[in-house]
Amino acid sequence: MNAAELMTKAMRAAESAALLLDAGDLDGACNRAYYAMFDAARAALLASGIQMGAEVPRTHGGVISAFSLHLVKPGRVSLELGRSLNRAEEIRLVADYKGETVDQKHAAWAVAQATAFVQAMRQALPSDRGGG
Repeated sequence: MNAAELMTKAMRAAESAALLLDAGDLDGACNRAYYAMFDAARAALLASGIQMGAEVPRTHGGVISAFSLHLVKPGRVSLELGRSLNRAEEIRLVADYKGETVDQKHAAWAVAQATAFVQAMRQALPSDRGGG
């Protein structure tokens, strides 16, 4: 997948997260919110032109680490956005694997962060690299 395709996927996931939140599916909303951020982070890494080997990492930990190292640490992306990606992953893990339900406050935060994160990554994509 190229950066533009990943960003389209991220935008769709963010929209789905908002719909799920409105429908009362808090766990589902958290899942989609995190994946919106995950795909937007992958798109930003691809579009940044950073040489990281054969391709952008696909694992959650690999993407989050690469995002932090290559985009947050050098100041290309704010520390706040980097932290929100980490926190969204933590909330998603609770929603998907811990057998606990995420509360409304955390779910609403995750959805709002996903929307902001995806928008920030869209704005950060160089227009000449948006296609991959």
